[in-house]
Amino acid sequence: MKQDEFFKIIGIIIVSFFVIYMVVKMFQLQSNVIEGLTNSDTAEESGTASTYAANIKAQIVKLQDKLLISKYRKDYEAAIINLDDLVGYLMIEHILNMKLGKDMKSNMESINALNILKNSKESLNATMTFLDKQ
Repeated sequence: MKQDEFFKIIGIIIVSFFVIYMVVKMFQLQSNVIEGLTNSDTAEESGTASTYAANIKAQIVKLQDKLLISKYRKDYEAAIINLDDLVGYLMIEHILNMKLGKDMKSNMESINALNILKNSKESLNATMTFLDKQ
């Protein structure tokens, strides 16, 4: 009997520690959620806007120094044009390999893949436009 009571007490202690651990974790989670939902003052946001803009400008200067557009403009243009041609050929290949059947899901997947290629061509055009402005 004494051994059974000893195991019951050990079991109760283990379960109690587990319950206490879970309660403490829930309070920590609750405090994190409450902190995440609070709004900061707009004065703080507007006060950091100039710092934020300066950080963005610093990143732009780093990229300008890294890319050297004035020196490598022709290479960048050639790469964009070649990539645009590649995407165009991939679109033609994808259209010719589409299997239009009764399976609507595969048809939609094929059309979505084609739309992704179209969006990449638009991105390349926007990139070329930006490069021309530099």
